[in-house]
Amino acid sequence: MDKNSYKTRRGIVPLLALIAVFALILYFVLTGLADASATSVSEGQRIAENSIKRAVINCYASEGMYPPSYEYLKEHYGLSIDENKYIIHYTIFAENIMPDFTVLIIER
Repeated sequence: MDKNSYKTRRGIVPLLALIAVFALILYFVLTGLADASATSVSEGQRIAENSIKRAVINCYASEGMYPPSYEYLKEHYGLSIDENKYIIHYTIFAENIMPDFTVLIIER
């Protein structure tokens, strides 16, 4: 084996190690960003659900009745949820029972 071949191999090994380390760092950064994005979406859904619940309770406390519809909450209590991101399913069972509502994420 000649000296030039040995020097070339000796220079390639650190370069390959550096590329491998860079690839690992890139993988962990991209994985972290994906996790943060998923957390952000579920947190937005939770915030929307809590906003509806607060508005429903506020309506009951101030008017003595549960709101008859989701639109009623928007008009009278200023509830504002991005309906391009979420679907709101609002169901009334009886006047004296708290309405059932669900916030669903619109997949993109």
